[in-house]
Amino acid sequence: MLNNLDFSKIIFIDIETVPVIYHFSDLDDRGKELWDKKTRFLQDRDGLSPAQVYEKAGIYSEFAKVACISIGILANKDGEEQIRLRSFAGTDEKQLLQEFADMVNSKFAHPSYMLCAHNGKEFDFPFLSRRFLINGLMLPEMLNIAGKKPWEINHLDTMELWKFGDYKNYTSLELLTYVFDIPTPKDDIDGSQVAAVFYEEQDIDRIITYCEKDVIATIQLMRRYTNQPLIHDDFILST
Repeated sequence: MLNNLDFSKIIFIDIETVPVIYHFSDLDDRGKELWDKKTRFLQDRDGLSPAQVYEKAGIYSEFAKVACISIGILANKDGEEQIRLRSFAGTDEKQLLQEFADMVNSKFAHPSYMLCAHNGKEFDFPFLSRRFLINGLMLPEMLNIAGKKPWEINHLDTMELWKFGDYKNYTSLELLTYVFDIPTPKDDIDGSQVAAVFYEEQDIDRIITYCEKDVIATIQLMRRYTNQPLIHDDFILST
């Protein structure tokens, strides 16, 4: 199946998310109560208080928002494969979601296009979809899977592909870039630091750079999966 993929029809994405309310102490009483209920399992398992578990708030779409969406597409220019990147980021989640939707609905509306992310089916795609609805926005057609049969959903997941039917373990993108010998620059930040960079440093550009690195890594990993050469850094372009 992978060898039959048209890479020019794949939109590779990654998202970075942050808590809607940065500190647990700033939640209202109802929010604290619902967070307590939502994370009771983690509290009991790890012996943590609701406030201590709140460092994980960024992964829960009911308590977190999208700070950055980065996309990458493959294009051929003068016989050379290129990665072209574009990011939507900022403090106004509704605006960046709408800009992302406008772009994919206008440029990638044909059903032959596919979305691809690492752990996308478990995180990126459902998180984005929920935040679109919370913000009162229409889902982009590529995320609107209601009523579709499994084979009609054009979503690829590089982590799912690596499982080969084994559903027991999560395998990080970082680990797969290591085992496939995919060069990656030393990261400036990691996922656990994104909220601090967003709220304390207010440095959106750092978050964009971090997000785009994961998009590049996902593209390179898919090329390893299909025994294709990696894209050289000289042919990775941000727009």
